[in-house]
Amino acid sequence: MTSPTMSVAEAIRTRRTVRHYRPDPIPEAALDALLDLAVEAPTSWNLQDRSIVAVSGGEGRAGLARATGGQPQPQEAPVVLVFVAEPQSWREDHGDVYEQARRSGAWSEEFAAMFSAAARVFQEDLDRRGLLREYAVKDAMIAASFVMLAATELGLATSPMNGWDEAKVKKVIGIDDRDDLAIALLVSVGYPAEERRHPGRRARERTVFREAYGADGAGSAERRK
Repeated sequence: MTSPTMSVAEAIRTRRTVRHYRPDPIPEAALDALLDLAVEAPTSWNLQDRSIVAVSGGEGRAGLARATGGQPQPQEAPVVLVFVAEPQSWREDHGDVYEQARRSGAWSEEFAAMFSAAARVFQEDLDRRGLLREYAVKDAMIAASFVMLAATELGLATSPMNGWDEAKVKKVIGIDDRDDLAIALLVSVGYPAEERRHPGRRARERTVFREAYGADGAGSAERRK
């Protein structure tokens, strides 16, 4: 595998959503590199409350094709990544996370203890407000964004997929009996069989504001009158 030379900025600007793929398999080293970068994505309280299931077998991809209503990506791409949100993972033992942070010198013993206690209080509050799933899905989506940019740098194409049946996706990856887990996103990965041109984005002034929504944007002075 050749060493990637693309900058993050270039990956952001050149990434396109690709629906059709060549049948060429992804080298194992490239897929491993991609997944290693995916798990570097940040998560709330460093709970790492998301997992990724890489589906490359024909039967699994056929099942995902059915779960997505026959979309071409799972049928053509050699790998489909299923991002699983884990809303209840905060209840599990995260001692390995804190120990790793202590060994690396990132956290002191005192900070790790404080952080662990504060994280539990925060998650209990989310639980009371019914927001655990939302937070876990956000963390999974951040990892998916890392995947799409890393794949672009590695010369691979991706497509973030919507329009799937969660129950069917869960069955394909063997978690149909897990109500504590949620499907956040599907991302197909492979070598493109089509060239997609940039459709363009609205001017930054249309969608980026300062200090308050609608402020300092096109026409904002008129709206404030």
